[in-house]
Amino acid sequence: MSVQERKERERAGRERLIVATARELAERQGWDAVTTRRLAERIEYSQPVLYSHFRGKREIIGAVALEGAAEMAAALRAAASAADGPRARVTTLARAYLDFAERNPAVYDAMFQLDGGLAFAKEDTPEPLKDAFAALVENLGEVAGNGVHPALFTEVFWAALHGLATLTRAKRLPPGDAERRVELLVDRLALI
Repeated sequence: MSVQERKERERAGRERLIVATARELAERQGWDAVTTRRLAERIEYSQPVLYSHFRGKREIIGAVALEGAAEMAAALRAAASAADGPRARVTTLARAYLDFAERNPAVYDAMFQLDGGLAFAKEDTPEPLKDAFAALVENLGEVAGNGVHPALFTEVFWAALHGLATLTRAKRLPPGDAERRVELLVDRLALI
């Protein structure tokens, strides 16, 4: 291995450590607890080393969001592939989305609530974000209905899921009806 390859591998390792540490800290204490100073202390590198990887917290949030989008896409595809038939696939997909949001609140915030400097629904949208949306479209396109563009249907379905995830987490919805909400969403919106 060349010196250059070793340096690149070490740099990538530090970057993964920064992102993992930020994610862990955010999941335990919230994003307000994630500062470059605290991250530098926790990873035992100086702040200048941290800044050589990320210009600041915004870029770190963006990196966590991209990692989370890749994880979400994999979770959605795995859940949907285990289901048999359109109704089961859409129901399982909705549950997997809501489960991901519940299990990873700080990551979900990085993806959809916080400014990570990422472009959404644009030409320069990063590939992991496009892929997470594609994981939804792949499984919702078949239930969009005649004359309804699959991506447009997916946006509306996704907005409903996001609303359920956000309102549930904020305790704005009565507890105990999560399963009925998913069933209603699938019955009324997907019409299957």
